[in-house]
Amino acid sequence: MLRRFFAVLRARLPEFYRDKASLLWNILMPLVLIGGFAFIFTDEPEPLFKVAVHGTGQTPVVLTLPGVRTIAVTDLDAGLEKLRRHQYDLLLDLAAPPRYWVNAQATRGALAEQLLLGSYRAPGAVTPLRDTVRGRAIAYAEWLLPGVLAMNLMFSCLWGVGWVVVRYRKNGVLRRLQATPLTAFEFLAAQVAARLLVVMSVTTLVYLTVSAMLEVTMRGSHLVLFLTFLVGAACLTSLGLLVATRLRTEELADGLLNLLSWPQLILSGVWFSLEGINPIARRIADFLPLTHLVDAARRIMLDGAGLTEVLPQLGILAGLTAVLLALSAWLFRWN
Repeated sequence: MLRRFFAVLRARLPEFYRDKASLLWNILMPLVLIGGFAFIFTDEPEPLFKVAVHGTGQTPVVLTLPGVRTIAVTDLDAGLEKLRRHQYDLLLDLAAPPRYWVNAQATRGALAEQLLLGSYRAPGAVTPLRDTVRGRAIAYAEWLLPGVLAMNLMFSCLWGVGWVVVRYRKNGVLRRLQATPLTAFEFLAAQVAARLLVVMSVTTLVYLTVSAMLEVTMRGSHLVLFLTFLVGAACLTSLGLLVATRLRTEELADGLLNLLSWPQLILSGVWFSLEGINPIARRIADFLPLTHLVDAARRIMLDGAGLTEVLPQLGILAGLTAVLLALSAWLFRWN
């Protein structure tokens, strides 16, 4: 019995180290994840207060204190909306005359206000105008839902098409299809359409189930949200097709799909806000399809954004879809 056991063991082990792509991926993947998180996040401690600053002007001393993180905002209305959701402790407008807002329902906002006013007690200083907003804090589950829906959609699109098409090539299915009048573009377009039907049905079902179980914030239009996920699914499916255009083994396809999905999973804002991360990482995130999908879905659900407000994100996703489909059709090989 032991002889048979060790014979199988000796036969199985070379399969692992001879597959150089899988071996390299198993070594590099943990290193990339750890190094990536170390690069994205600084070693600075969590701030006591988050103060949003709009405009330019004389900076009060409170903004330079170690326990205060300042976040520059260009859209005052968007900043006020985050203040209502308790994502900021105070919003300061440095325009003349200076003005600030606090959330009347936030405890830390009152403490941040006292620190701010202390910076204006110098002789001759102009006390900023005060205003208040009201609003409850968004639960983490509510904030997380758009990202989780987008993440689940991404995995289904990438593996549901990219991995399957590679398996078709390996098993000879594509070679048989090559003998038919079917063109590469028709085959790829059909793969996209089939995947869209599946992922949109699943995403809708998950959203309805969560809505029935939890109190879900939905301030925008369900139709615009559906359109956003549809465009995002088309983009991510096209990305999966691009991976599968030439590959012959599922193992290599699995590694490349992981290489495409994990950076998006980390940098797209699924699990945490992108505010305060390394500026280089933030710029890289702007090139990832999942970033635009999560951002648009979250703005629709939490901020009540309409179609015109998310058109930039939809335009980027639609443009990427067209480019990726064209590249996939051009690079595609049946065998």
